Amino acid sequence: MKIHKEGKEILLWTPVLLLLIYYGMHKKVVFNYRQSIGFTVVSGALYFWLIYFFRDPYRIIHTQDQYILGPADGKILSIQKVHEEEYLREDRIKVSIFMSPFNVHVNRFPMSGKIVFFRYHPGKYFVAFHPKASTHNERTSIVIENENGQKILFRQIAGFMARRIKFYFKEGEAVQQGEKCGFIKFGSRAEVYLPLDADMQVSVGDKVKGGITVLAKI
Repeated sequence: MKIHKEGKEILLWTPVLLLLIYYGMHKKVVFNYRQSIGFTVVSGALYFWLIYFFRDPYRIIHTQDQYILGPADGKILSIQKVHEEEYLREDRIKVSIFMSPFNVHVNRFPMSGKIVFFRYHPGKYFVAFHPKASTHNERTSIVIENENGQKILFRQIAGFMARRIKFYFKEGEAVQQGEKCGFIKFGSRAEVYLPLDADMQVSVGDKVKGGITVLAKI
């Protein structure tokens, strides 16, 4: 199983940290056999979960210009009409995707085009499914414009456990649909703002895969 680059340093240092914790605790309290086994089991479970969290599965992306693909793995939390105030300044259909700590956390571009807007916003850390997470949490806003002049805004939003958002591209760069664009550590949310006339292909509660699931036809 391939490990994403964001997890390699953490996976390298986690065993060292766990050993230091064990010896630090052992100096204060002498563990018996069962306690030592229990600590080992919990530490092993934590480490294997980290490996699972930072997995980066291989995916075959079928680019489709008329479709918007999911930017992340997760569950459709809501689909609603909103007024996007940061850049587009018009009514849009907002699709919110909740990424649990058990989902793949690699983010991908929902369509091909050029990045015409990028902003990073520091913020709070409400749980990712909280309504205020969209406007109050740490987040990035990215707008892509395709060759037909259509613009899509999508956001990476940190959740309660997330403390770091990574985005690998800059404003002005050309990008490909389904291309890896970032990573959010430990539970988060992704949003896509679609035109009002978009033909929706998903419903609330659906499970989606980044770069695979078609959210809408535009």
